Amino acid sequence: MKKMTTALQALALCAAASPALAAAGVSTHKVYNSGILVLVFLGFCALVVVSQLIPSIVLLVGMLKEAAQGMGREKKAVTQAAGSQSFFDKQR
Repeated sequence: MKKMTTALQALALCAAASPALAAAGVSTHKVYNSGILVLVFLGFCALVVVSQLIPSIVLLVGMLKEAAQGMGREKKAVTQAAGSQSFFDKQR
């Protein structure tokens, strides 16, 4: 079964690479011929995307920190309610 899986993965890899091999004979001498305004527009689009990503990453980090602190408080409350140390707090 393991050999069959490996053979199928190799076959899928070869099938996925065949379009790239077919395009290898095509000349790509002149691909990009757009002007400077296209580059300015694409740069502006990238700037908009990055400016929206930064606050979302900061918000995600804040939520993860708050969730971690909440779980720590909950663990302490359960330990105090039980009147003993939890398994993870014991000295080994």
